[in-house]
Amino acid sequence: MWTHEHSTEINATPARIWALLSDVPGWKHWNAGIEDIRMHGPFAAGTTFTMKPPGEDAFTSTLIEVVAQEVFTDETIIDGTRVVVIHRILPLAPDRAKVSYSTQITGPAAEAFGPMVTADFPEVLGALKRLAEQTAG
Repeated sequence: MWTHEHSTEINATPARIWALLSDVPGWKHWNAGIEDIRMHGPFAAGTTFTMKPPGEDAFTSTLIEVVAQEVFTDETIIDGTRVVVIHRILPLAPDRAKVSYSTQITGPAAEAFGPMVTADFPEVLGALKRLAEQTAG
């Protein structure tokens, strides 16, 4: 198993952060690792979405857990390797929260996928922070 976690503190309400995280089509506006993304239903457990990173093939992920303003987890399985990413919001104060992306990867390509999947977490969370704080103020 390959695991990794990255987090940042954001000066915005959990509701504001959740609004950005639950707007899956909007991710491409603040996540440079997304060229195209499409939801295939509501932002709820069981719904799938298809994401295409720049210069790569698209893949489909499934939301396996969604708790409004707290956490959502997605799962992607590619050639027998399972990638699970947990996106968590931890309130620190009324207008401040810690957001973490935690990854668990299992399967034959776990060691190869791990660094590729998580390399941009600092930039992605930084962009989320800037957008959430910009629109919060």
